[in-house]
Amino acid sequence: MTEITYSHTTQRMSQIVTHGDTIYLAGQVGTAGASVTQQTQDCLAKIDALLAEAGSSKARILQATIWLADMADFAEMNAVWDAWVPEGRAPARACGESKLATPDFTVEILITAAKG
Repeated sequence: MTEITYSHTTQRMSQIVTHGDTIYLAGQVGTAGASVTQQTQDCLAKIDALLAEAGSSKARILQATIWLADMADFAEMNAVWDAWVPEGRAPARACGESKLATPDFTVEILITAAKG
């Protein structure tokens, strides 16, 4: 049976769940009230740190789901995303509009990655 590990766990969720060689991150948000650019940078910095802790990196991301509070922010978020994703390593990705936890959040990013 493949082991499942949970890290940074509360009653509600874990920030990292690992099953075999697959890493699942909880949705990451940035500084509430900051610009879309800053919130995206914050999300990606958190993702980098969590992936490193789990034994992976952004070069091993399999899939990303991005929620924007307003699709009008798509280009601004993508400018940060495109600069961050390693050349030739763009994951499968979806991006849509959704109400987030509070109106102060404009971006949330959910990641699945491979270990290694």
